[in-house]
Amino acid sequence: MRKFWVAGGLGAGLVLLLGLLLIGTYVAAAGLAGIGGRALGLAKGAVPAEYLTQVQKWGTLCPAISPALLAAQLYQESGWNPRAQSPASAQGMAQFIPATWQTHGVDGDGDGKRDVWDPEDAIASAASYDCELAKYVKDAPGDATHNMLAAYNAGAYRVIQYGGVPPYRETQNYVKTITTLAKSFEAPAGPVAPSKQAAGAIYYAQDKLGTPYLWGGTGTAAQNGRFDCSGLTKAAYHSVGIELPRVANDQWNAGPHPKRNELLPGDLVFFAYDLKDPRSIHHVGIYVGGGYMINAPYTGAVIRFDKIDTPDYLGATRVTSDGAKALPAANAA
Repeated sequence: MRKFWVAGGLGAGLVLLLGLLLIGTYVAAAGLAGIGGRALGLAKGAVPAEYLTQVQKWGTLCPAISPALLAAQLYQESGWNPRAQSPASAQGMAQFIPATWQTHGVDGDGDGKRDVWDPEDAIASAASYDCELAKYVKDAPGDATHNMLAAYNAGAYRVIQYGGVPPYRETQNYVKTITTLAKSFEAPAGPVAPSKQAAGAIYYAQDKLGTPYLWGGTGTAAQNGRFDCSGLTKAAYHSVGIELPRVANDQWNAGPHPKRNELLPGDLVFFAYDLKDPRSIHHVGIYVGGGYMINAPYTGAVIRFDKIDTPDYLGATRVTSDGAKALPAANAA
Protein backbone atom coordinates (compact mmCIF):
# COMPACT_ATOMS: atom_id res chain seq x y z
CA MET A 1 0.00 0.00 0.00
CA ARG A 2 1.13 3.55 -0.68
CA LYS A 3 2.32 5.77 2.16
CA PHE A 4 0.84 9.19 2.83
CA TRP A 5 1.91 12.47 4.34
CA VAL A 6 -0.37 12.68 7.35
CA ALA A 7 -2.03 15.97 8.17
CA GLY A 8 -1.31 15.50 11.84
CA GLY A 9 -1.84 18.58 13.99
CA LEU A 10 -3.59 20.41 11.18
CA GLY A 11 -7.05 18.87 11.60
CA ALA A 12 -8.82 21.87 13.15
CA GLY A 13 -7.31 24.30 10.66
CA LEU A 14 -8.21 22.12 7.75
CA VAL A 15 -11.77 21.68 8.95
CA LEU A 16 -12.10 25.47 9.13
CA LEU A 17 -10.54 25.76 5.67
CA LEU A 18 -12.94 23.11 4.44
CA GLY A 19 -15.94 25.13 5.53
CA LEU A 20 -14.69 28.11 3.57
CA LEU A 21 -13.93 25.95 0.57
CA LEU A 22 -17.45 24.54 0.55
CA ILE A 23 -18.83 28.05 0.29
CA GLY A 24 -16.27 28.86 -2.39
CA THR A 25 -17.28 25.84 -4.39
CA TYR A 26 -20.89 27.00 -4.54
CA VAL A 27 -19.80 30.49 -5.55
CA ALA A 28 -17.51 29.14 -8.25
CA ALA A 29 -20.22 26.87 -9.58
CA ALA A 30 -22.62 29.78 -9.83
CA GLY A 31 -20.10 32.18 -11.33
CA LEU A 32 -18.36 29.87 -13.78
CA ALA A 33 -21.19 27.67 -15.00
CA GLY A 34 -20.92 27.28 -18.74
CA ILE A 35 -17.19 27.90 -18.87
CA GLY A 36 -15.47 25.62 -21.30
CA GLY A 37 -14.43 25.58 -24.87
CA ARG A 38 -13.30 23.30 -27.61
CA ALA A 39 -10.90 20.75 -26.18
CA LEU A 40 -7.65 19.98 -27.92
CA GLY A 41 -5.78 16.70 -27.83
CA LEU A 42 -5.87 14.07 -25.13
CA ALA A 43 -5.70 14.60 -21.40
CA LYS A 44 -2.51 13.42 -19.72
CA GLY A 45 -2.83 9.80 -18.65
CA ALA A 46 -6.27 9.40 -20.23
CA VAL A 47 -5.21 6.72 -22.73
CA PRO A 48 -2.86 3.85 -21.82
CA ALA A 49 0.60 4.72 -23.16
CA GLU A 50 0.85 1.56 -25.28
CA TYR A 51 -2.15 2.72 -27.34
CA LEU A 52 -1.59 6.47 -27.23
CA THR A 53 0.28 6.84 -30.53
CA GLN A 54 -2.30 4.81 -32.43
CA VAL A 55 -5.26 6.69 -30.96
CA GLN A 56 -3.63 10.03 -31.77
CA LYS A 57 -2.79 8.92 -35.30
CA TRP A 58 -6.09 7.36 -36.29
CA GLY A 59 -8.23 9.78 -34.31
CA THR A 60 -7.60 12.44 -36.95
CA LEU A 61 -8.46 10.26 -39.95
CA CYS A 62 -11.50 12.39 -40.83
CA PRO A 63 -13.18 15.54 -39.47
CA ALA A 64 -16.05 13.62 -37.87
CA ILE A 65 -13.82 11.96 -35.28
CA SER A 66 -11.11 13.04 -32.86
CA PRO A 67 -8.60 11.17 -30.71
CA ALA A 68 -10.82 11.69 -27.67
CA LEU A 69 -13.92 10.41 -29.46
CA LEU A 70 -12.06 7.35 -30.75
CA ALA A 71 -10.71 6.70 -27.25
CA ALA A 72 -14.23 6.96 -25.82
CA GLN A 73 -15.53 4.40 -28.30
CA LEU A 74 -12.72 1.94 -27.57
CA TYR A 75 -13.13 2.35 -23.83
CA GLN A 76 -16.90 1.92 -24.11
CA GLU A 77 -16.53 -1.18 -26.27
CA SER A 78 -13.82 -3.07 -24.39
CA GLY A 79 -12.22 -1.05 -21.59
CA TRP A 80 -8.94 -1.24 -23.59
CA ASN A 81 -8.99 -5.04 -23.50
CA PRO A 82 -7.58 -6.39 -26.81
CA ARG A 83 -8.88 -9.91 -25.98
CA ALA A 84 -12.44 -8.86 -25.22
CA GLN A 85 -15.19 -11.07 -26.61
CA SER A 86 -18.91 -10.55 -26.11
CA PRO A 87 -21.70 -13.15 -25.93
CA ALA A 88 -22.72 -11.88 -29.39
CA SER A 89 -19.24 -12.83 -30.74
CA ALA A 90 -17.99 -9.25 -30.99
CA GLN A 91 -14.22 -9.48 -30.83
CA GLY A 92 -11.16 -7.46 -29.89
CA MET A 93 -10.63 -3.99 -28.57
CA ALA A 94 -13.10 -2.44 -31.03
CA GLN A 95 -15.64 -5.28 -30.70
CA PHE A 96 -16.17 -6.08 -34.38
CA ILE A 97 -18.45 -9.00 -35.19
CA PRO A 98 -16.75 -11.35 -37.69
CA ALA A 99 -18.91 -10.36 -40.69
CA THR A 100 -18.26 -6.64 -40.14
CA TRP A 101 -14.56 -7.28 -39.65
CA GLN A 102 -14.34 -9.13 -42.97
CA THR A 103 -15.77 -6.09 -44.73
CA HIS A 104 -14.30 -3.22 -42.73
CA GLY A 105 -11.19 -4.52 -40.96
CA VAL A 106 -7.93 -2.85 -42.05
CA ASP A 107 -4.23 -3.62 -41.64
CA GLY A 108 -3.30 -0.85 -39.24
CA ASP A 109 0.31 -1.86 -38.63
CA GLY A 110 1.15 -2.77 -42.22
CA ASP A 111 2.24 -6.33 -41.49
CA GLY A 112 0.11 -7.77 -44.29
CA LYS A 113 -2.54 -9.21 -41.94
CA ARG A 114 -5.90 -7.93 -40.68
CA ASP A 115 -6.09 -9.30 -37.15
CA VAL A 116 -9.14 -8.38 -35.04
CA TRP A 117 -7.15 -9.27 -31.89
CA ASP A 118 -4.26 -6.94 -32.78
CA PRO A 119 -4.81 -3.54 -31.08
CA GLU A 120 -3.11 -1.65 -33.90
CA ASP A 121 -5.43 -3.20 -36.48
CA ALA A 122 -8.48 -2.81 -34.24
CA ILE A 123 -7.85 0.87 -33.49
CA ALA A 124 -7.22 1.68 -37.15
CA SER A 125 -10.30 -0.27 -38.19
CA ALA A 126 -12.54 1.49 -35.67
CA ALA A 127 -11.45 4.88 -37.02
CA SER A 128 -11.74 3.75 -40.63
CA TYR A 129 -15.25 2.39 -40.05
CA ASP A 130 -16.31 5.64 -38.36
CA CYS A 131 -15.06 7.65 -41.31
CA GLU A 132 -16.81 5.37 -43.82
CA LEU A 133 -20.07 5.93 -41.96
CA ALA A 134 -19.40 9.68 -41.88
CA LYS A 135 -19.11 9.65 -45.68
CA TYR A 136 -22.41 7.81 -46.06
CA VAL A 137 -24.30 10.42 -44.02
CA LYS A 138 -22.30 13.51 -44.98
CA ASP A 139 -25.30 15.19 -46.60
CA ALA A 140 -27.65 14.67 -43.65
CA PRO A 141 -28.49 17.86 -41.73
CA GLY A 142 -27.01 18.37 -38.28
CA ASP A 143 -23.74 17.65 -36.53
CA ALA A 144 -21.46 15.39 -38.58
CA THR A 145 -20.09 13.59 -35.53
CA HIS A 146 -23.55 12.98 -34.07
CA ASN A 147 -24.77 11.66 -37.40
CA MET A 148 -21.77 9.36 -37.70
CA LEU A 149 -22.39 7.93 -34.23
CA ALA A 150 -26.07 7.52 -35.00
CA ALA A 151 -25.16 5.63 -38.18
CA TYR A 152 -22.89 3.39 -36.13
CA ASN A 153 -25.78 2.54 -33.84
CA ALA A 154 -28.86 2.55 -36.11
CA GLY A 155 -27.42 2.36 -39.61
CA ALA A 156 -26.67 5.03 -42.18
CA TYR A 157 -30.02 4.56 -43.92
CA ARG A 158 -31.94 5.63 -40.82
CA VAL A 159 -29.83 8.78 -40.45
CA ILE A 160 -30.52 9.69 -44.06
CA GLN A 161 -34.20 8.78 -43.70
CA TYR A 162 -34.72 11.02 -40.68
CA GLY A 163 -32.39 13.82 -41.78
CA GLY A 164 -30.06 13.41 -38.82
CA VAL A 165 -30.05 11.45 -35.57
CA PRO A 166 -33.19 9.26 -35.72
CA PRO A 167 -35.83 9.46 -32.95
CA TYR A 168 -34.80 6.19 -31.33
CA ARG A 169 -34.06 6.38 -27.62
CA GLU A 170 -31.25 3.83 -27.90
CA THR A 171 -29.56 5.75 -30.71
CA GLN A 172 -29.96 9.15 -29.04
CA ASN A 173 -28.56 7.72 -25.80
CA TYR A 174 -25.60 6.22 -27.67
CA VAL A 175 -24.74 9.57 -29.27
CA LYS A 176 -24.96 11.33 -25.90
CA THR A 177 -22.97 8.61 -24.14
CA ILE A 178 -20.01 8.65 -26.52
CA THR A 179 -19.82 12.43 -26.86
CA THR A 180 -20.03 12.81 -23.08
CA LEU A 181 -17.48 10.08 -22.42
CA ALA A 182 -15.14 11.73 -24.92
CA LYS A 183 -14.88 14.69 -22.53
CA SER A 184 -13.09 12.46 -20.03
CA PHE A 185 -10.36 11.83 -22.60
CA GLU A 186 -9.95 15.43 -23.80
CA ALA A 187 -7.34 17.92 -22.66
CA PRO A 188 -9.57 20.92 -21.91
CA ALA A 189 -8.69 24.06 -23.83
CA GLY A 190 -9.91 26.23 -20.96
CA PRO A 191 -11.18 26.03 -17.38
CA VAL A 192 -13.48 23.10 -16.60
CA ALA A 193 -16.90 24.12 -15.32
CA PRO A 194 -17.26 23.52 -11.56
CA SER A 195 -19.49 20.80 -10.19
CA LYS A 196 -22.60 21.96 -8.36
CA GLN A 197 -22.73 18.65 -6.45
CA ALA A 198 -19.13 18.84 -5.18
CA ALA A 199 -19.88 20.60 -1.91
CA GLY A 200 -22.43 17.97 -0.93
CA ALA A 201 -19.97 15.16 -1.67
CA ILE A 202 -17.34 16.84 0.51
CA TYR A 203 -19.85 17.33 3.31
CA TYR A 204 -20.60 13.60 3.27
CA ALA A 205 -16.91 12.65 3.32
CA GLN A 206 -16.15 15.16 6.09
CA ASP A 207 -18.77 13.50 8.26
CA LYS A 208 -16.84 10.21 7.94
CA LEU A 209 -13.52 11.57 9.22
CA GLY A 210 -12.04 9.24 11.83
CA THR A 211 -13.89 6.15 10.58
CA PRO A 212 -11.58 3.10 10.38
CA TYR A 213 -10.61 1.87 6.92
CA LEU A 214 -12.01 -1.44 5.65
CA TRP A 215 -10.76 -3.16 2.48
CA GLY A 216 -13.84 -3.61 0.29
CA GLY A 217 -15.88 -1.37 2.58
CA THR A 218 -18.88 0.45 1.15
CA GLY A 219 -20.27 1.85 4.41
CA THR A 220 -22.98 -0.73 5.05
CA ALA A 221 -24.35 -1.39 8.51
CA ALA A 222 -22.84 -4.88 8.40
CA GLN A 223 -19.43 -3.22 7.87
CA ASN A 224 -20.02 -0.77 10.74
CA GLY A 225 -20.09 2.12 8.26
CA ARG A 226 -16.49 1.58 7.16
CA PHE A 227 -15.05 2.26 3.70
CA ASP A 228 -12.12 1.70 1.43
CA CYS A 229 -10.96 4.52 -0.86
CA SER A 230 -13.35 4.06 -3.78
CA GLY A 231 -16.18 2.97 -1.47
CA LEU A 232 -15.96 6.39 0.19
CA THR A 233 -15.91 8.36 -3.05
CA LYS A 234 -18.79 6.31 -4.46
CA ALA A 235 -20.88 6.86 -1.31
CA ALA A 236 -20.04 10.59 -1.22
CA TYR A 237 -21.31 11.14 -4.74
CA HIS A 238 -24.26 8.79 -4.22
CA SER A 239 -25.34 11.20 -1.46
CA VAL A 240 -25.78 13.91 -4.10
CA GLY A 241 -27.47 11.71 -6.68
CA ILE A 242 -24.50 10.65 -8.80
CA GLU A 243 -23.79 6.94 -9.20
CA LEU A 244 -20.11 6.16 -9.66
CA PRO A 245 -18.61 2.76 -10.43
CA ARG A 246 -17.28 0.76 -7.49
CA VAL A 247 -13.61 0.62 -8.52
CA ALA A 248 -11.23 3.59 -8.49
CA ASN A 249 -9.84 3.19 -12.01
CA ASP A 250 -13.40 3.09 -13.40
CA GLN A 251 -14.25 6.32 -11.57
CA TRP A 252 -11.42 8.05 -13.47
CA ASN A 253 -13.61 8.52 -16.56
CA ALA A 254 -16.62 10.07 -14.78
CA GLY A 255 -15.89 13.56 -16.12
CA PRO A 256 -13.24 15.88 -17.54
CA HIS A 257 -9.73 16.17 -16.09
CA PRO A 258 -8.72 19.59 -14.69
CA LYS A 259 -5.04 20.44 -14.41
CA ARG A 260 -3.29 20.42 -11.03
CA ASN A 261 -3.46 24.21 -10.75
CA GLU A 262 -7.17 24.20 -11.63
CA LEU A 263 -8.36 21.76 -8.97
CA LEU A 264 -11.52 22.64 -7.06
CA PRO A 265 -12.97 21.09 -3.91
CA GLY A 266 -14.93 17.97 -4.79
CA ASP A 267 -12.66 16.82 -7.61
CA LEU A 268 -11.63 13.20 -7.35
CA VAL A 269 -7.85 12.82 -7.21
CA PHE A 270 -6.18 9.63 -8.40
CA PHE A 271 -2.91 7.81 -7.76
CA ALA A 272 -1.37 5.15 -9.98
CA TYR A 273 1.54 2.75 -10.13
CA ASP A 274 2.21 3.81 -13.74
CA LEU A 275 1.54 7.48 -14.49
CA LYS A 276 1.14 6.64 -18.19
CA ASP A 277 -1.58 4.05 -17.65
CA PRO A 278 -4.92 4.81 -15.95
CA ARG A 279 -5.54 1.07 -15.64
CA SER A 280 -2.91 1.06 -12.89
CA ILE A 281 -4.84 3.45 -10.62
CA HIS A 282 -4.77 2.12 -7.07
CA HIS A 283 -6.16 4.95 -4.92
CA VAL A 284 -8.66 7.80 -5.02
CA GLY A 285 -9.60 10.64 -2.70
CA ILE A 286 -11.80 13.77 -2.65
CA TYR A 287 -9.93 17.04 -3.03
CA VAL A 288 -10.77 19.71 -0.43
CA GLY A 289 -8.31 22.45 -1.40
CA GLY A 290 -4.93 23.65 -0.21
CA GLY A 291 -3.24 20.53 -1.60
CA TYR A 292 -5.24 18.17 0.65
CA MET A 293 -7.83 15.47 0.16
CA ILE A 294 -10.17 13.43 2.34
CA ASN A 295 -9.45 9.75 1.79
CA ALA A 296 -9.66 6.26 3.24
CA PRO A 297 -5.96 5.36 2.95
CA TYR A 298 -5.21 1.78 4.01
CA THR A 299 -5.81 -0.95 6.60
CA GLY A 300 -5.03 0.27 10.09
CA ALA A 301 -5.69 3.94 9.24
CA VAL A 302 -8.83 6.06 9.47
CA ILE A 303 -10.54 8.35 6.98
CA ARG A 304 -8.50 11.53 7.19
CA PHE A 305 -6.87 14.47 5.41
CA ASP A 306 -3.72 13.75 3.36
CA LYS A 307 -1.61 15.70 0.90
CA ILE A 308 -2.14 14.90 -2.76
CA ASP A 309 1.31 15.89 -4.01
CA THR A 310 3.03 12.53 -3.91
CA PRO A 311 5.10 10.80 -6.63
CA ASP A 312 2.17 8.57 -7.65
CA TYR A 313 -0.34 11.41 -8.21
CA LEU A 314 -1.87 10.80 -11.65
CA GLY A 315 -4.47 13.53 -11.99
CA ALA A 316 -8.03 14.50 -11.19
CA THR A 317 -11.58 14.12 -12.46
CA ARG A 318 -14.35 16.66 -12.09
CA VAL A 319 -17.32 14.36 -11.67
CA THR A 320 -20.48 15.15 -13.63
CA SER A 321 -23.82 13.39 -13.60
CA ASP A 322 -23.74 12.86 -17.36
CA GLY A 323 -20.14 11.68 -17.15
CA ALA A 324 -21.02 9.03 -14.59
CA LYS A 325 -24.04 7.90 -16.63
CA ALA A 326 -21.86 7.59 -19.75
CA LEU A 327 -19.52 5.03 -18.21
CA PRO A 328 -19.78 1.50 -19.60
CA ALA A 329 -22.58 -0.47 -17.96
CA ALA A 330 -20.12 -3.20 -17.02
CA ASN A 331 -18.36 -0.69 -14.74
CA ALA A 332 -21.46 0.60 -13.00
CA ALA A 333 -21.81 -2.06 -10.32
